[in-house]
Amino acid sequence: AGPPPPIAEQEGPYPFLEVEGDGVYEIPVGPVHAGLIEPGHFRFSVVGETILKLKARLWFVHKGIEKLFQGRSIAAGLPLAERISGDTAVGHALAYCLAVEEATGMEVPAAAQRARAMLLELERLHNHVADLGMLCNDVGHGVLNAHAQRVREQLLRLNAQITGHRLLRGGVVPGGAALHALPDPGRLEAIGADIREIAHLALDQSTVRDRFTGTAVLTADAARDIGCLGYVARASGLPGTDARIGHPFVTYDSEVAVPIRSTGDVLARFLVRAEEIYISLALIEHLTEGLTPGAVLAPVPAPGAGPGTGVGIAEGWRGTITTRIELGPDGTLSRVKPVDPSFFNWPALPVALTDTIVPDFPLTNKSFNLSYAGNDL
Repeated sequence: AGPPPPIAEQEGPYPFLEVEGDGVYEIPVGPVHAGLIEPGHFRFSVVGETILKLKARLWFVHKGIEKLFQGRSIAAGLPLAERISGDTAVGHALAYCLAVEEATGMEVPAAAQRARAMLLELERLHNHVADLGMLCNDVGHGVLNAHAQRVREQLLRLNAQITGHRLLRGGVVPGGAALHALPDPGRLEAIGADIREIAHLALDQSTVRDRFTGTAVLTADAARDIGCLGYVARASGLPGTDARIGHPFVTYDSEVAVPIRSTGDVLARFLVRAEEIYISLALIEHLTEGLTPGAVLAPVPAPGAGPGTGVGIAEGWRGTITTRIELGPDGTLSRVKPVDPSFFNWPALPVALTDTIVPDFPLTNKSFNLSYAGNDL
C-alpha cells in the first residue's frame, strides 16, 4: 500500500445503475443510519413498494487493517485480530492464531483446543440470541426482543467471568487459551430453556411467522453461485459450509449436527440460528468436561525464528473465517490477510431483496446481519 491519497471530493458521482420506466423512483438510505449500525449506503430502485434493484455501497469504514498488521510482533497482532469485527473477537483471533501456529510450528495442547472450541460456541450463543430478538423487533414484537436482550446480557456477563471480557477477548492466544473460569452447566441449562421459550413464542405468533415466511428468498443456486457462507448458506439448503466439519481444529466427541433449511427466506435464517444455539449449548457441555481454569500454552518460538507462512480456518458465528499470514525474517508479521464471511454474503443481500417490498428491508437486512467492518477492513 502506498501513501494515503489527499482527502478531497470524489471525481464525479458514484456510478449507480439507473433503473428507468413508468413509476420507477429511487430511495437512498444511509450511509448514516439511526442507532448503532455502521455506515453503508443502499440505493433502492422501486415501483410502488416493490424493490426492482438494490445497490449496496460499502467501504465507508475501511481502516487499513491489513496494513496495520505489517511490522507487528505476533503478540501485538492478536489485539488487532480481535477487533477486525468487534462481535467476532473469538472467531478472528482463532483464525489468526491457527495461521500463526502453522507458520511457526507450534503444537497447541489438546486442552487448549477444547477451550478454544468452547469459546467459539459461547460467541455464537450471544450473537444468535441477539439476532433472534432483533428479528422479532423488526416485525413489531418488542417484548420478545426485550427478553432476548435480557438473555444476551446474561451471556455477556458469563463471558466476562470466563475470559475477563464481555466479548471474550483474551481467551484465545497464540499457542493456547486462557480461562478465568468455566461456564456453570446449570446456568447454561436455564439460559437454554429461556431461548427455547423465546423461539417458541415467536413462531407461535401468526403475525411473526407470516412476516418471516417467504420473505427475501435466496435460492440455493444463487447462494452457491455467490459463494455464501454460514447460516445464510445453510438457510438456502447448502450443506458442507461449516469449517467445524470441513476443517476441524479439535476432535469432537460426535459429529457436529449442522442445521440445514431449504426455503432460503427470513424464517429459514431464523430457524437455523435457533437450532445452532441448541447445538452450541450441547457442544459447550461436552467441551468443558475435563477442562480447568487457567492458561494452557504451547512453547512459544523465540523472536527472530525466521520466515514462515500459515493459514487459519475457523467457523465463526457468521460463517467461515480464513486468515493467511506471512512472517518476515525477523519473525514479525510481513503480511496478514483476514477474510470475514460477510465479504461473501453481502452480494447476496440485493439478490434476496429483488421483488421484496421496501418495508421488509430492515427485516431482511437483520436476517443476514452482515458486518460492515469485517467487509471493509
